Amino acid sequence: MTAVHLFRLAWGLWLLSWLLATPWSAPTLKRAVTGATTLNRLVIIAGVVLLLGGVSWLDVEHLWHVGREGVWILAALTVPAFLFAWWARLHLGRLWSGAITRKEGHRLIKTGPYAVVRHPIYTGLIAAALVTAVAEETLQALLGAALITVGLWGKAALEERFLRREFGPAFYDAYRRRVPMLVPFLPRAG
Repeated sequence: MTAVHLFRLAWGLWLLSWLLATPWSAPTLKRAVTGATTLNRLVIIAGVVLLLGGVSWLDVEHLWHVGREGVWILAALTVPAFLFAWWARLHLGRLWSGAITRKEGHRLIKTGPYAVVRHPIYTGLIAAALVTAVAEETLQALLGAALITVGLWGKAALEERFLRREFGPAFYDAYRRRVPMLVPFLPRAG
């Protein structure tokens, strides 16, 4: 099995499990749909296509070689990344949504993975994308991971504005000062 196939399988299993859990969400009371949310979604989709070899018919050159053992080690590193995303989703419970929404019974979750970073699902997915790109060894995969990172960072920024409006600047900004947005241990937002 090649690195591309191994990581396609890992991402496919994550996506299937994610989609199967979708009905578990609470009813949506308010949805934030803007041109920016659509653009972020398109950037993420383009990143996934590049990352997972959607254009693998191109004769792409490998930039480095991690070796067979390296691929398996990197594959093992995707497991905690996906588990971190799943931990966050389970911690959100019925408040989870794939879109920027206000759910029935909405409240700000600040415990569990949300005490480590404000957007732990995105942190887990970005980590998995970066590890996948290293394993795939191509510029195409690096560009894919970069697009996924930019798209998820953009979506997180939109969610920040939405949550700040929903919960009030004083309440949400106090959380922002304590917890970094995506990368643990980085300086907090002011």
